[in-house]
Amino acid sequence: MALKVFDLQCEHSHIFEGWFGSHEDYDAQQARGLVTCPVCGSASITKRLSAPRLNVAHLHAPEPAPLQRQAEAPTGASDAQKIAALQAAVLTQVRAMLRNTENVGARFAEEARRIHEGEADERPIRGTASREEREALAEDGIEVMALPDFLDDDRLQ
Repeated sequence: MALKVFDLQCEHSHIFEGWFGSHEDYDAQQARGLVTCPVCGSASITKRLSAPRLNVAHLHAPEPAPLQRQAEAPTGASDAQKIAALQAAVLTQVRAMLRNTENVGARFAEEARRIHEGEADERPIRGTASREEREALAEDGIEVMALPDFLDDDRLQ
């Protein structure tokens, strides 16, 4: 099965690739809100201009001598490559940080409050909380941060 690889960008300028069965498949997934940014979770995604790259130069050009090949090698990564590498490094660090937390599931708001009030041992936790629960915690001076589901290793495929 052939896949279409699109360069995509979210409203926050995060750039990433999406792999789809066809243009129609991309359009259908986009319409259903299934295409989201892997960095921030935004569903406001646009396709960037990209050109297909066919690696067929070796069929038409003689093999360069080793010294020529070394001189022609790029000396630095492009801005897009640097951004992609930075995004990947950030994702790796965030996922590593999440692995060192206790998943308390739906008891997150309750457990965060217990930790804040000294009724439970202080430790890094993660779980699920409604917007209302997060707002109530913030009003009581308990800082929490919502993270997109894709950062949870348990959800990775």
